[in-house]
Amino acid sequence: MKLLYVFPEPLPLDRARGIQTVYTLRSLAAQGIDTVLAHVPAAGDPFAACSIEKPANVELMAVSHRLPWPLARIHSNSIFVARLARRVHWCEIGAVMARHLKVARALLLRYPQLPLAYEAHEVFADTAAVHRSARVAELERFVIERAAVLIANSQATASRLRERYAGAGKIVVIPNGVDVPPSIPDKDWAHAGDHIVYAGSFFGWKGVDDLVAAARDLAGMQITLMGGDDASIERLRGIASRWGTGGGTGEGTGEWKGEGKGGARLDFTGRLSHQRVQAALIPACIAVLPNRAEPDSAFTSPIKLFEYMAAGCALVASDLPSVREILAVDEAAWVPPGDSAAIARAIRALAEDPARAQAMGARVRVRAARYSWSVRAESLTALLRPLLADP
Repeated sequence: MKLLYVFPEPLPLDRARGIQTVYTLRSLAAQGIDTVLAHVPAAGDPFAACSIEKPANVELMAVSHRLPWPLARIHSNSIFVARLARRVHWCEIGAVMARHLKVARALLLRYPQLPLAYEAHEVFADTAAVHRSARVAELERFVIERAAVLIANSQATASRLRERYAGAGKIVVIPNGVDVPPSIPDKDWAHAGDHIVYAGSFFGWKGVDDLVAAARDLAGMQITLMGGDDASIERLRGIASRWGTGGGTGEGTGEWKGEGKGGARLDFTGRLSHQRVQAALIPACIAVLPNRAEPDSAFTSPIKLFEYMAAGCALVASDLPSVREILAVDEAAWVPPGDSAAIARAIRALAEDPARAQAMGARVRVRAARYSWSVRAESLTALLRPLLADP
């Protein structure tokens, strides 16, 4: 029997959830799980967009979530599920896997006998706007109490789900993953301050503002920030200008390079493909995870953290439970969330002690092997295979 993996958004999607979906299915396929990936159509093959070959036992099923013209601006999960119901050969499907609450609920209502594996990457009732929280909580409770298998991306997510929903069954914690390069070239640890990176979104809870603010105390160093759109880059550029870093425009779209007047030189690359980000991490010496203590950070299992680790970077990380459950005490320079001065001190301490930074990078690279996509798939397969067994 096949696994139906439902992703009611456009793929390819160069965001963490899109990347996680593609790598998860590739790894499940290697474990012998035959999968139908139902997703909203977009330009290109989602696997090719990640520069990996689509496994032969993964079937792509493009399902539109929009009404026909002239009502094409209208789209919804209900449209997606209704069309999905007509497209799928349900006699071949042994179980469904989803991470989107509304679609999970719709499938549970329409096919109550079909086991559903729900993958929780946050507690939506906690991260929803206040006026929506009660409604989202009821939706989340429905899914949590009826799912055949509950998977959480972190211990923090699992603990909060158990606390919030008394009817939650057994929750299995399976963090996100990474491809670990078998080897990496030597880094320029003697000049680690020239090779500082941040990669990821520029949402407020990610704490990029705090890293940019920290730059004022890091004269002579260079920080490369990969991600963000033009508006967020312009906003951060304004923060940097207040600290006297100045700046000119780079040649690439969305790029901006600070001149380093009184602070670190900042290099905003704009959004890069997943492959370009991974390549840029290989020579990096110090990688920063400056998340703030907000609800989204409480539930994160950041792929970028695992990628920092796999690239052998020394880490500066916010001291949050969701990060502490991944790293040992000596595997990061820990900083209080939201404290830009502490971020600057931690970066400078690593840059001025290359031996410590190099040793930390080596330790986290070894630990990264525990979080490979293949290890993750082994854990998922142990949960899914009983659901997929022929009746």
